[in-house]
Parts: sequence; structure tokens; C-alpha cells
Amino acid sequence: MATTSNTSTRKPANRRRTTTGRRTTARRTQSTTSTQPKTRVEQAQTLAERVVLVPVGASLLARDNLVATVKDLTTKYRTRIGFERELKRYERRGVTARNRVERQMRRTRTRVERELRLRRNRVQRTFKQNRRRFEREVRSVRRDVEKAVSDASDRLPAVA
Repeated sequence: MATTSNTSTRKPANRRRTTTGRRTTARRTQSTTSTQPKTRVEQAQTLAERVVLVPVGASLLARDNLVATVKDLTTKYRTRIGFERELKRYERRGVTARNRVERQMRRTRTRVERELRLRRNRVQRTFKQNRRRFEREVRSVRRDVEKAVSDASDRLPAVA
């Protein structure tokens, strides 16, 4: 019996939904077709209304936003305590921003100094290596020249 009562209660509920859904859909189609302008005169009239109503609506929206902003400002700055509270809040935010910029500048300066130091050390190291290599080559050439001179002087008869 329990299954019979469950199915019997479900069927009427489903029937109601479909009927209601059909009615709503039917109403929607009727309302959309009835508001559409049918003649060119009605279309022109609708267009003219929109031309007037859009700027009016936009200006009313802007006015509402302005009124809300002014209202917020007046509630914040109405009393001296509220004004000082807002000033402190702005000051804290400014201090935070300043500290962040200072930290960022220190990091950048440290990074640039480190890069410069590395480049300077690399240049100095390369210069020292090149100088040592040059001096070694000069010593080698000097030895070769001195040896060639001594060999040549040994081969020449002594003139005296």
C-alpha cells in the first residue's frame, strides 16, 4: 500500500508542474509578441523613447552613485574622531607603501652592487691572467734572444 500512495501522490504533482510550465511558457510568448512594435510608426516611437530614456536613466544612476559617495564621505568625516581615524588609516597605508618601496630599492641596490663586484673581479682576474701570460712570453722571448746572441758571439772569432 505504501507504494500505491507514493505513486498516487507523485502523479498529480507532475501533472501540476507540466500544466504550470505550459501556462508560463504560453504567457511568455504572448507577452513578448504583444510588446513588439508591429508598425513602422510604433518602431519609431519605441526608438524615440529609448533615445530619451537611456540618458535619463544613466544620469539618474550617476546621481545615485554620487549621492552614495557623498553620504559615505559625510559619515566618515562627520566628527573629528572619525576624521582623525581616517587620517591615521591613510598614514599607515602610506608608511606601508614607503617601507615596501625602500625594501625594494635596497634589494635592487644590493643586486646591482653584487653584479658590479662580480664584473669588476672578473675583469681584474682576466687582466692579471693576461699580464702574467704576457710577462711569461716576454721572458721566453728574452731567453731565446739572449741564447741566440750568445751562440752567435761564440761562433764569431774574437776581434781584438
